[in-house]
Amino acid sequence: MTKLLLADDHDLVREMIAEYLRVQGGFDVFVAESLESALKVQEKNVPFQLVMLDLMMPGMDSLSGLAVMKSRAGCPVAILSGTGTPEVARRALRSWAAGFLPKTLDPQSLVAAVHHMLLGETYTPLDFLESGDTEAEGKVHLTPRETDVLVGVLDGKSNKEIARDLDIQEVTVKLHLKTLSRKLGAKNRTQAAMIARDMGLT
Repeated sequence: MTKLLLADDHDLVREMIAEYLRVQGGFDVFVAESLESALKVQEKNVPFQLVMLDLMMPGMDSLSGLAVMKSRAGCPVAILSGTGTPEVARRALRSWAAGFLPKTLDPQSLVAAVHHMLLGETYTPLDFLESGDTEAEGKVHLTPRETDVLVGVLDGKSNKEIARDLDIQEVTVKLHLKTLSRKLGAKNRTQAAMIARDMGLT
């Protein structure tokens, strides 16, 4: 079975992506929460066929962590990001990343991207690169209540649990999720939460 190493410092995001890859791709996925722990997992469980590193997790120091892992792994190393701009993606690809994977990729596209990189090809998200360098980080403004709802999602709570914690109606939670997802350009509540987390909005 093809072995992948996925490193992301947020539990919910990491496990969601890992589950996509296990269920839809049939991969054997190992996980880590920082560059340091990823290096330890890599040393203990070689050989991996592909390593995927979150751009914003501890130890990455922008793209320097990519170089460190590439020197150790002996396999392709890709970058994952929820908020990286097209320019960041281009820098990663110029630094010989095996690919740049926006966290907004749907499960099927993510699995296809992994297969592409396993064949020795570079995954280049053309639509993302051609979208232009937006300053999304400076344009997204969430209300305090939207932020409260996102925190609940990041904690793995259901809409009903969030509604109970915030003493509001469940339909109100759904409305907040719809609004904030539109602001963040997210397709669903989990994507909204991980994009907001990478942007430092929660």
